Amino acid sequence: MISRLRGRIEALYEDRAVIDIGPLGLTVYAPAAQLAEWRVGDAVALFTYLQVREQEWTLFGFVSEEDLELFQTLLGVSGVGPKLALSILSTLPPDTIRMAVANDEPGLLTRVPGIGAKSARKILFHLKDKMSIPEYGGVGMAAITDEDAEVIEALTALGYSVVEAQRAVQGIPKDISGVEERLRAALAQLMP
Repeated sequence: MISRLRGRIEALYEDRAVIDIGPLGLTVYAPAAQLAEWRVGDAVALFTYLQVREQEWTLFGFVSEEDLELFQTLLGVSGVGPKLALSILSTLPPDTIRMAVANDEPGLLTRVPGIGAKSARKILFHLKDKMSIPEYGGVGMAAITDEDAEVIEALTALGYSVVEAQRAVQGIPKDISGVEERLRAALAQLMP
């Protein structure tokens, strides 16, 4: 089992990176937010999960042990495989996933491609027993409102990634309201 690796990023792709670990270059699948922060040549240390199948070995890498544990918790849900678990972590930050579980908000999970309302409810049901959920009394964590969901949807329709859209929405001052105004504020953050 490969549980950790250190190396330099040799190549970056949409959903994976090639990491040079000396005489080998390993393909490592990683969440979109991680990939967006990496540059070719960066040194990385990752916690990993190795999926072994008869014809293929697939390596998934995470910057923090907490992200790896969340990935493995998602794998414990019936019907969630490594690709879907990675898609969930690529679309939603870990705190948002925990908030969705704590507040029983399947709508947050339906933003993940491939997850409908029924699957979202099933995933939340299974995660309630498997995750330690901190109390979210509004401290440092705000629920994604319907307005923000529309802004994220509009930004992704304009070609921005889900991660970029979520970051822009998180940076909008709370006193700005209305979908159009919040969209303008998000676009102002995204444009140089």
